Amino acid sequence: MTVGSQVKSCFSTIKSAEASLSLLAKKTQQDQSRQAFTQSAQLISEIKEDLKKQVIQLAKEEPQYK
Repeated sequence: MTVGSQVKSCFSTIKSAEASLSLLAKKTQQDQSRQAFTQSAQLISEIKEDLKKQVIQLAKEEPQYK
């Protein structure tokens, strides 16, 4: 597995985790749990955006990883 494909796989996993946390935040009845899920989803979203930049940068630097 190339570096590019590993980074893209990680990005997909992060997106899935973000979606799962957001869904849990909407479904939970407990305020404390909802807040924890929401905060976690926000943190994951920030990580996802940073990783997205890395995917774009990697594609520019190493065209074979597209």
